Amino acid sequence: MRRISDEPGFVLHRYDWSESSLIVEVFTREHGRVALVAKGAKRPSSNFRPVLLPLQPLHLAFGGDAEIRTLKGAEWVGGQVMPTGDALLAGFYLNELLLRLLARDDPHPQLFETYADTVSVLASGHGEAVEPALRSFELLLLREIGLLPALHLETATQAAVEADARYSLLPDAGLARTGPMETRASLTGEQWQALQRALDQSAPFASALGVAANVAGELKPQLRALLNYHCGTGTLRTRQLMIDLQGL
Repeated sequence: MRRISDEPGFVLHRYDWSESSLIVEVFTREHGRVALVAKGAKRPSSNFRPVLLPLQPLHLAFGGDAEIRTLKGAEWVGGQVMPTGDALLAGFYLNELLLRLLARDDPHPQLFETYADTVSVLASGHGEAVEPALRSFELLLLREIGLLPALHLETATQAAVEADARYSLLPDAGLARTGPMETRASLTGEQWQALQRALDQSAPFASALGVAANVAGELKPQLRALLNYHCGTGTLRTRQLMIDLQGL
């Protein structure tokens, strides 16, 4: 039986397995998304009970060769408070994206670091940083799984975008020039180029954060449409919950 120990990870989702146990979906640095059975985790005396919380950095130990492995240990790393309010909902949204778009046992160590950085921003209490952080994460997630076209090229022609022209990111056509009479969200070629340069940096999340802060409003509906297209759903559950709460 293979045993993994001291593996950095985050809880994405948990659900009942039996009267006393849980299935926990985790995102780990070296093993990607993994499903674990946490035996006895629902018992009041369980060491797992206070630790298996979302959006908290953990060190995990698990073993087994089946699709659902057995959680052997979970330790809170510390140093990070739980996000609250809109930031908490944003964190649940990140988790839903990973559950929908990542296959199990497919490692994405760079994406793991991006996720950890994003969660850290959400926990910081700086509300103005939530939207840029989400847009940066969405861009890097889409690129990591091969669903983001080059942002400095018009997808259909592979010609370099023109700095002053406007382009939209479309689910079925990539980056396409926006006509003067079209009302859909778009960015200038110069803004798309700036995003591409940020993504190409050695610390892409931090670089993208600064650029995304200036274009988050126009970028949001374009990335939302692209993500919904690839998730196969009209609206993600957490996004709908955000909409409903804002309506109240």
